[in-house]
Amino acid sequence: MNIAHATTGPVFDHLHRLTDGRGLFEHALHENPRPEHGYCLDDVARALVVICHEPGPSPRLRALGSRYLEFTLAAVQADGACHNRMSTDGAWGDEASLGDWWGRALWGLGVAAAHAPTVAMRARAVLGFRMAARRRSEHLHAMAFAALGAGELLLRRPGELAAQELLRDSVTAIGRANPDPSWPWPEARLTYGNGSIVEALLLAGQALNEPATSMHGLQLLEFLLHTETSGAHLSVTPVGGRGPADPKPGFDQQPIEVAALADACARAYEVTEDKRWREGVRMAWAWFAGDNDAGVPMFEPTTGGGFDGLQQNGRNLNQGAESTLALLSTGQHARRLAVLA
Repeated sequence: MNIAHATTGPVFDHLHRLTDGRGLFEHALHENPRPEHGYCLDDVARALVVICHEPGPSPRLRALGSRYLEFTLAAVQADGACHNRMSTDGAWGDEASLGDWWGRALWGLGVAAAHAPTVAMRARAVLGFRMAARRRSEHLHAMAFAALGAGELLLRRPGELAAQELLRDSVTAIGRANPDPSWPWPEARLTYGNGSIVEALLLAGQALNEPATSMHGLQLLEFLLHTETSGAHLSVTPVGGRGPADPKPGFDQQPIEVAALADACARAYEVTEDKRWREGVRMAWAWFAGDNDAGVPMFEPTTGGGFDGLQQNGRNLNQGAESTLALLSTGQHARRLAVLA
């Protein structure tokens, strides 16, 4: 591994490779995009978040951000529901609904409304956010993803009523901690997007000025970071989930889980300035760099391509959109908090 590239922060070459004039290809065979699988809003909205969080984006990155915003806005229907899957001919392949992609659309639009590099992008994003924010999902994870956009928008625009209401409803959807002190998590098992549930609470506490909500988030983050650590490195929840009695390590570990934990730790550090949360971000970056259960680097440093999964015998060599974006977002936190190594 070329350590010089690993220490400079995010490299966007592979993200450019995965993007065409319409959207972001979901899958890749090794480093090669697979257009036959089309695009999905889940990934495009995540990409919009990454671009809008990049300080001083280049003209090429701004162009990507505009493309991702257009795709996301096109997915939001008049009633607030969202399409997820599109083929390369521009046809939606599903019915608009309120699954995780709806929540991620609100995440992307909320972040773009607060941080997009142009006034025009921010104005269009807030209109799309308001349209989708009229709805509520029955799914906890979708509401948590939506809260991440609502919270960032509310921090930037404290009077944004749609964001306030959505954020409060998301906190209610997440609910109280499990009364069992050995398993305080609000679900019987850790599944996916675990760090996003924590960050939603931290961001809600910050944006709504509710210290009790922030404290709930910090308590869950302490539990999650402990549960997803083995020795001195991260051992995140695998695809099959993790329950109280499940042994470590578990495989197939997904980079998106590491990124969500990095998001939560970065938010906790912003709220508290407690150095243990900065250490959580460092561990997340170290997981990508090879300090993980298989001892293998999880990205290609020359291109910024992220490998699709950590397996017992190594890594999945495919470099799809989700894993690449997970790498990039974690790298952004690591650079900002000066824990790249």
